[in-house]
Amino acid sequence: MRLRGEDRVPSCCPISLGRVCDGVDQVRLAAREELRRGAHHIKIMASGGVSSPTDFLTNLQFSADEISAIVEEARHAGKYVCAHAYTAPAIKRCLELGVRSIEHGNHIDLECIDLMKRRNFFLVPTLVTYDCIKRIGEESGMPQDQVEKVSDLLAKGLEALALADKEGVNICFGSDLLGSMHKYQLQEFSLRCGVQSPANALRSATTTCAKLFNMEGDIGIVAQGAYADLVALKTNPLLDNFSSLLDPSHVLMVMKEGNIVKRTNL
Repeated sequence: MRLRGEDRVPSCCPISLGRVCDGVDQVRLAAREELRRGAHHIKIMASGGVSSPTDFLTNLQFSADEISAIVEEARHAGKYVCAHAYTAPAIKRCLELGVRSIEHGNHIDLECIDLMKRRNFFLVPTLVTYDCIKRIGEESGMPQDQVEKVSDLLAKGLEALALADKEGVNICFGSDLLGSMHKYQLQEFSLRCGVQSPANALRSATTTCAKLFNMEGDIGIVAQGAYADLVALKTNPLLDNFSSLLDPSHVLMVMKEGNIVKRTNL
C-alpha cells in the first residue's frame, strides 16, 4: 500500500470505504463481506455528522436490530464494532447493543460513561478536527453550513474528555481530519493537555489504543518482541504539552517496525 515513511493516499484502493445499507439483511451481508475480506473491525454511522449535508448531529442512524446484527457478525468473526456518535442517546444505544468503541462522543453524559466503564468499552475523542474546521474549514473547501455545525463541538468535546478522564474511561487518540488538514493531527495532543495530563494523553495514543485494537504487547510499548515503532525527540514532550513533538526540528529519529525512516544528523 505505502512505502515506509510515506504519507500519501494509496492509489490502489478506493478512497471511500463506506457503503449505504438499509435493513437487517443488508447490514448483515455488508458486515460479512467486509469481515471476509479481512476487516479488523466494522465502523458504523450511528448519528448525524458534520460533513453530512442532509442530516443533523442529533439524528439517530440504523435501527437497534440493524446494529445488533452488525455486532453479532463482528463477534462471530472475533472482531468488534465502533461507531460514529455525537449525542448521549446515540452513544447509549450503541453501548447497550454491544458497540465497543465510540468515535467523537462530544455530548456524552455520566450515564453513558458509567455504562462504558462497566463494559470496559472505549471513547475516541477527535478534538483537533473541530479546531481546524473552525479556523480553516471554509478556505479548505467546506461549505459554510458544515463549518457552522462545529460551533460548540470543540467546547463540548473538551468537557466530554475531562469527564471521561476523571471517571477513568478507556480513552484513545483520534483526529478525524479531512484532506489538507491531515498535517495538523499532532495538535490533538496539545488540545487534550488543556483538560488531562500529558501522560494520559500519551497513553491514549499508545497503550490504550493497543488495548482497543487487541494488540497489547505488540504496539504501544517499548519491549522485547513488540513492534519497534519509535520517535526520538531532543526534549521530553510531557514537560512542554507536546510542543516539541509539533516542531520537526526536535525530532531526532523515527523508526517504523525497526526500520529508521527519518534521522536527523546531530
